[in-house]
Amino acid sequence: MEDDAPVIYGLEFQARALSAQTAETDAIRFLVGTQSLKFDNQIHIIDFDDENNIINKNVLLHQAGEIWHIGASPANKAVLSTCYNKTNDSRVMSCAAVWQMPSGWETGSHESADDSSHNPQTLELLFHLDSGTHQNSACVLWEPMGDGKRVISLADNHALLWDLQESSTKATVSSTATLEGKGQLKFTSGKWSPHHNCSQLATANDTAIRGWDLRTMSQIYCVDNAHGQLVRDLDFNPNRQYYLASCGDDCKVKFWDVRNVQEPVKTLEEHSHWVWSVRYNHSHDQLVLTASSDSRLILSNMVSISSEPFGHMVDDEELSEGEDNPQEEKVKEPLKDSVVSTYEEHEDSVYAAEWSSADPWLFASLSYDGRLVINRVPRALKYRILL
Repeated sequence: MEDDAPVIYGLEFQARALSAQTAETDAIRFLVGTQSLKFDNQIHIIDFDDENNIINKNVLLHQAGEIWHIGASPANKAVLSTCYNKTNDSRVMSCAAVWQMPSGWETGSHESADDSSHNPQTLELLFHLDSGTHQNSACVLWEPMGDGKRVISLADNHALLWDLQESSTKATVSSTATLEGKGQLKFTSGKWSPHHNCSQLATANDTAIRGWDLRTMSQIYCVDNAHGQLVRDLDFNPNRQYYLASCGDDCKVKFWDVRNVQEPVKTLEEHSHWVWSVRYNHSHDQLVLTASSDSRLILSNMVSISSEPFGHMVDDEELSEGEDNPQEEKVKEPLKDSVVSTYEEHEDSVYAAEWSSADPWLFASLSYDGRLVINRVPRALKYRILL
């Protein structure tokens, strides 16, 4: 039974890292990484049973440290990446690694979300993404639709392209791009473009957004002051190759055409605090999720800059309200952008929002207090898009 009511799951720990399990297209599955200083950190594998509207979870231990970023392999549902903090001689370092879930984890501790976890299994390390000189990893990006053999890590002011070969126990850096300029430059986030044969990368550092050609590792565009304050997140429109969304600490969400970066194509100003996450729906690119420290998640319908700006034909009922409308006036009008819904189930900063890889109408959001909320696109809008 499909229901628009949210489903809420509480982790016992604070958390800010969330990913859909990209390689799993049958089950609705999300991965959450915890941030605990006192206890072993965990990966919670969240399965949503949409027929019964319940969450099932498995827990795996991530003993390396508190998790700041999590990514799922596009090809192997047992493989994931994390960026995590570890303390070394009282210095905190941000490291990155690729892990495998232990075999048999699915049969191990599958429980409903209310049970406490007993004796969880531990993640198995596949590769450290550590090149020695670059100390602080901000995120790991998997090649979109790839075979799970290429990742990019953003560490300090370097973008490192890694080859992960199963036969080898070591990941190798195949090429590097470096952020040049004055001061302590460092990447804060990035997104690997699914377009142009996956040969482009967008990165954020401070208030700037940059585009890179991965074949030459050279910069192809730069938006210097994309936001008034720090840029937090980026996402590419899955259907329009030049369109990129960004969000930041100026409370704004901006949409760019990277062929002309003088001005954003559109700006959203619906949040009242830092915006941490922006995500295009994978199938219907007019649907955009944004998550913020104002404790809110907002679903917007950005139809004017989507791949279907006219949506659908205006239907007869809408026209028959004024009977004197001659038929010739059935001209397509571009649809208006709007906020579809503001979700208020969180009571703390919402650090992440992700669309499901299995169900295009379903999404999860995660706030720092460890609350994971699963919501659906309102049914009325879903049918308006589909019909």
